[in-house]
Amino acid sequence: MRDRLNSGPGLVLVIVYGIFALSAGARATVQIATKFDEAPEAYLLSAFAALIYLVATIGLARGGTSGRRLALVCCSVELIGVLVVGTLSIVDKDAFPDDSVWSVYGRGYGFVPLVLPIIGLYWLRRTARPP
Repeated sequence: MRDRLNSGPGLVLVIVYGIFALSAGARATVQIATKFDEAPEAYLLSAFAALIYLVATIGLARGGTSGRRLALVCCSVELIGVLVVGTLSIVDKDAFPDDSVWSVYGRGYGFVPLVLPIIGLYWLRRTARPP
């Protein structure tokens, strides 16, 4: 039997996380390869976001106790990252001369980076087995 975590709406979540892993990874790769010296922090943050999305995808797709734990850590780190980087990118624009995936709460990605970890955490809680 499939884990409820990666079936139904959970499968959609796996697909969305996978798409974000690819898009953030591609963006970071191009930025690091072509203009790293312009805004290294922003580009490394985008690469870090891509890594978080990739590991979250793996955790959600894997399911089970270890996959759930992995996804929980990734969604939590992602939410904290989006909130911290989003706030800093508004308060101190000079700190981020170019956007990262999480800048201004993911504005460049339609604010999906802000909403996605909330949905992920909700789904993890909703599909948790009672103790």
